[in-house]
Amino acid sequence: MDNPIYQFLFSAFAFVLGAAVGSFLNVCIYRLPLDLSVDEPRRSFCPACKKPIPWHLNLPLISWLVLQGRCANCGSKIAFRYFAVEFLTALLFLAIWQSFSWPMAIAYWIFISFLIIGTFIDFEHFIIPDRVTIGGIIAGFVASIAVPVLMDTDSRIAAGIRSALAAALGYLILLLVLEAGKIAFGKKRIRFDAPTPFTWKKQGDDADFVVGSEQSLWSDHFAREKDRLLLSCDEARIDNHAFGNTTLDFHHDRVAVEGHEFMLDNVAEISGVVRELQIPREAMGRGDLKFLAAIGAFLGWRAVLFSLFAGSLLGSIVGLITLVVGKRVWSAKLPFGPYLAFGALSWLFFGDAFLRWYFGFVNPQ
Repeated sequence: MDNPIYQFLFSAFAFVLGAAVGSFLNVCIYRLPLDLSVDEPRRSFCPACKKPIPWHLNLPLISWLVLQGRCANCGSKIAFRYFAVEFLTALLFLAIWQSFSWPMAIAYWIFISFLIIGTFIDFEHFIIPDRVTIGGIIAGFVASIAVPVLMDTDSRIAAGIRSALAAALGYLILLLVLEAGKIAFGKKRIRFDAPTPFTWKKQGDDADFVVGSEQSLWSDHFAREKDRLLLSCDEARIDNHAFGNTTLDFHHDRVAVEGHEFMLDNVAEISGVVRELQIPREAMGRGDLKFLAAIGAFLGWRAVLFSLFAGSLLGSIVGLITLVVGKRVWSAKLPFGPYLAFGALSWLFFGDAFLRWYFGFVNPQ
């Protein structure tokens, strides 16, 4: 396909296809965390007024620019993320088409679609749904069998085995990091400069937990059955029960205080004044383990190691920057999925160049 006209036409097709796929990825990014179907309703709708968007007002890239990022019906602002996802997907589809053979390009188009969905959901909700991670693992395994060159072999059986082993490596290596981090850094103690008011108020199946100016969901603090959250209080009140200088010992579903235990399902509100807080911590969410497994299923074991290294390096840099430019609050969370996705994309496009540089560095001629 050396003809410049054909090259232009196929490249333009890749870009337009990427923009159209990006429009569907936006649907997944919005609906999956809310447990909504991605195909019902079939037509996209405005997040504000819920009115279905007609096809001529839902053209990828063009509609957002023409409407200046607003809903044509109610005038509500449509987030820039919608345009960004479409444009990013279009650019990546084009770059992949120009860099790989067409069978590999199709497989990698599927791969980066999973990466983009997981990345933007993690940014907004700090979760990566199983439909993205487990779906990515299955898709990577099937793609590797269909296109064995993804695993650097011409045998479909060998490709399937390598894909499965790389997925297992990705999961297990982060599982070790998760468990080691829990042992070493599983608790965080915060001592307040002055007695600080707190409230726990039930909200449906969850609760709002407010300490001073910090607000979070109760479920955000409990990843495991055995996790405990301790509040050392000057005073505390659990509904109609008042306590003086005491410690509230919370599990996700109950609180113990001075020999009494209250099931949180039967409690409406807890309040008081806290001097010291001890919260359970996780090094990362379990969705990250399956996300790295999906990366391994598509790209192989070397990509697993590189993505973990590059993602950790970038995450450390971003974390240091947030500490330098502003005070990080104790309840803040940082998603790790986007950093793993950065590492995977870096490997996809520059992995061979990195290996040549690395082996030239360790074995100079």
